[in-house]
Amino acid sequence: MEVSAVIAATLIPYAAFALDLPGCGSLRGVNCSNFTLTGLIIYVINIMLALAGVISVLFLIIGGFWYITSAGNEETAEKGKGTVINAIIGIVIVILSYVIVTALSGVVTGGPNTTAP
Repeated sequence: MEVSAVIAATLIPYAAFALDLPGCGSLRGVNCSNFTLTGLIIYVINIMLALAGVISVLFLIIGGFWYITSAGNEETAEKGKGTVINAIIGIVIVILSYVIVTALSGVVTGGPNTTAP
């Protein structure tokens, strides 16, 4: 593991405490229960998943462009096809990750999805 990854993994939890979150009195119509460390972590994970989804869609577009513009070049067509397949796999992983995070966040925060029907 690289040193920068270790440093980043060490400092990320401290960055959550460095955020200057406004008090509940200054936020009209905002549920103050979201301003917890758990809520912040879930928010950051959802942002990261959205970013990963956007990147996956971007690679889907790039791979499709390579495949369409290959003009008979088999190497470029295979490169484009591989990129499209990997982008679709990435999109599926992002969607499943979002579902898992949503389900687990309900369990961790004591939301409505904690009891079986």
